[in-house]
Amino acid sequence: MFFNKSEFLFHRTYSILLIGLLSFVIVSCEGLFKKEERKNPIARVGDAYLFQEDLAPLITENMTKGDSASFAVNFINNWASKQLLLSKAKINLSEDKLAEYNALVDDYRTDLYTRVYKEALVSQATDTIITDAQLETFYEKGKENFKLKERIARIRFVSLPKGFMDKEEVSKRMKRFKEEDVRYLDSIGVQFNKLNFNDSIWVRFTRIFEEIPPINIDNADKYLKNSQFFELEDSIGVYLGKIEEIKDVNEIAPLSFIKPTIEQVLLSRRKMDYLRKLETELLDEAIKDKEFEVFESKK
Repeated sequence: MFFNKSEFLFHRTYSILLIGLLSFVIVSCEGLFKKEERKNPIARVGDAYLFQEDLAPLITENMTKGDSASFAVNFINNWASKQLLLSKAKINLSEDKLAEYNALVDDYRTDLYTRVYKEALVSQATDTIITDAQLETFYEKGKENFKLKERIARIRFVSLPKGFMDKEEVSKRMKRFKEEDVRYLDSIGVQFNKLNFNDSIWVRFTRIFEEIPPINIDNADKYLKNSQFFELEDSIGVYLGKIEEIKDVNEIAPLSFIKPTIEQVLLSRRKMDYLRKLETELLDEAIKDKEFEVFESKK
């Protein structure tokens, strides 16, 4: 489709106008509830005014005088551009289009206010503590839904600099790993390139590949096996590690591994239950107080 010059300019600015309209709503929504008379205008476009109190909160203490002046000029010019675009939109857009976009703006404003209000109510009214018993119950009821989509392992490892003098001692203690061994390894840990002694935490194989480069997807089956101890080397250093346990794809994920996910699910359900109850109570109260009624359609 081809346009003449005036049509091209109109259609070119058409999408810009939508962005301008939304930006106008976002910039202006803070003042929608303010009824007091505003003072100290710093710019005007037609009947629209920009006030000092709109700009002041945006000027931070760490700005120099030059920076704040430059920021103010840019802010005022951007505000003026949006007002001019809005003015042109009202002139050039058809009544049907204006009505359509006004409806969109109204919907956006309503969604914005109600969402913020509901989030505030939820944060105040809902309990965010998930007990171990609640986690266990949810986990046991839905175990089949928690099958792993990737391999995970419990592992301890250290990365030693090349030529490390006590490598054999470290290797012996990494294998045995009793309390005195852990104390010894902790005491010299500053000499290691990397270390991870918390072998009760499940980690993804992909994370192991990142931390121990000599192990990759092609040789993982060789080195990442239950009770496997490995010693590997690359150009950076030597890696000593012990695999405590692995879980394969489609095995049931351990509770400790998916605990954060379950917590989010339970909190989300709690939030949705509260909001459903809130909306029901609001409707019931409005009906009782005759603030809300539905009229029968006349045929």
